[in-house]
Amino acid sequence: MNNTPESNFAALGLNLPPAPKPLGVYKPLLIVDKRWVYVSGHGTVQDDGTLVKGRIGKDMDADAGKLAARQVGLTILSTLKANLGSLNRIKRVIKVLGMVNCTPDFEKHPFIINGCSELFAKIWGEENGIGVRSAVGMGSLPDNIPVEIEVMFELEEK
Repeated sequence: MNNTPESNFAALGLNLPPAPKPLGVYKPLLIVDKRWVYVSGHGTVQDDGTLVKGRIGKDMDADAGKLAARQVGLTILSTLKANLGSLNRIKRVIKVLGMVNCTPDFEKHPFIINGCSELFAKIWGEENGIGVRSAVGMGSLPDNIPVEIEVMFELEEK
């Protein structure tokens, strides 16, 4: 059986939050050279449109932070579907930049961003769902969200 990103997502039984509207002067997604999809930094939008808020190491523990990163991944998927029509249009994950709003002594940034990376691996598979990545700590993030993530994808050839 040939699994598609759409069928893989459906099998997870997860919901997509609403695709967020830009809160500044930027595009949520940009296609370059008909091949590369750049997705702007996304936050922790929940199904009801509200944000998960808090600082990791102070307001939430690492496990809650990892779930917040998965929620950011779902928000990114929502933007992809809203702009491309289908997750099947994405061939592979190229680059993930994960930013973690955490206390200065917090050191498990990669663990947090795994929440998003593991989601992408389940949707596009190990080969295409895992790209290069950075996971870094930040002193703050907009609206006190715990995680912000931006991603670069490669489109399927038509």
